[in-house]
Amino acid sequence: MTIALEDDKIWHKGKAYRKGYTTGSCATAAAKVAALMILRQQIINQISIVTPSGVTLQLNVEEPLIHGDQASAAIRKDGGDDVDATHGMLIYAQVKLRQDTQITITGGPGVGKVTQKGIGLPVGSSAINKTPLQTIEAAVREVLGPERGADVVIFAPEGESRAERTFNGRLGIEGGISIIGTTGIVTPMSEESWKRSLAIELEQKRANGLDKVILVPGNHGERFVREQLQADTNLVVTMSNFVGYMLQETERLAFRHVVLIGHLGKLIKVAAGIFHTHSHIADGRMETLVTQLALLNAPNSLLQQIYRCPTTEAAMELISAAGYEHVYDAIAQRIVERVQQMLRYSPQPFLCDVILFSLDNIPLGSNRPVAGIAEALR
Repeated sequence: MTIALEDDKIWHKGKAYRKGYTTGSCATAAAKVAALMILRQQIINQISIVTPSGVTLQLNVEEPLIHGDQASAAIRKDGGDDVDATHGMLIYAQVKLRQDTQITITGGPGVGKVTQKGIGLPVGSSAINKTPLQTIEAAVREVLGPERGADVVIFAPEGESRAERTFNGRLGIEGGISIIGTTGIVTPMSEESWKRSLAIELEQKRANGLDKVILVPGNHGERFVREQLQADTNLVVTMSNFVGYMLQETERLAFRHVVLIGHLGKLIKVAAGIFHTHSHIADGRMETLVTQLALLNAPNSLLQQIYRCPTTEAAMELISAAGYEHVYDAIAQRIVERVQQMLRYSPQPFLCDVILFSLDNIPLGSNRPVAGIAEALR
């Protein structure tokens, strides 16, 4: 594998940690090379793709096979030094030309099926996330051009057994792995050095005279700021799961206004006093949601239904149908109170605001009107 970066490693305490690439990149590369082999009618042993983050990957092709108007190929997943359940497995794509110009993408054996609402994919569909779906289609279209179509099947023979070591079952994804990845690249980093790198960005912004900052868990939060809040994205800093750490750093650096913006399923944990939001550390999403609904006198039948939901996203439909959307404002206010408790001994605590949104990038709730928060950020 060749990653076209100035440095394909992360350094921590004198040790180099090698970067890798996602299952989404594997599927994209496998589909692209399979389509290319159909057109050329020859075996291809290496393929190049550009990831969503703009990084070029030159990947080795395994088990290439052509049979007339269809072909298949595999790419071996390499997580670098960030080894996970899918590291080292083969991700395959089978491409078959169609009589029309449509491109369809489905999951085959070893790719999980979505069985419950709440993860942003339709029930019954293959567990191929939106970004890989887009990159697979774009790669195949690049090869075939506008006048040809194809059926693409992504499959992973080891997927079902490997998925037992993931959280897919808890998310209602059954029968295999997920094809995921928003950037296409896996960046390994120890937690302490990762946290420090995030804090350095805060220090840089403060040194440049900024006293306001927007903390988001990841890419979805930044997109919300850009599209819905229309605020200056220069104010945005990623906090990942390290909510408490980053809040303490903003206090240390004397920021005056901090806005937490994120998906309900991530930030609701803070309402329960959980300031490290990785699922390996703690959960409590549904318990917190049920508690907040109970405080609003929601009926027990609704509380029982919500408690059994696998994700907060799945619970949103029930909340909406019952007319309890105001619970989101209550949760946002509770998050602010938790932050204030954390800062109770600070001589000059910053102003904290919270905005929660859904997977569809729609605002759900806030501790005060969103327009007022946006105005305060200008």
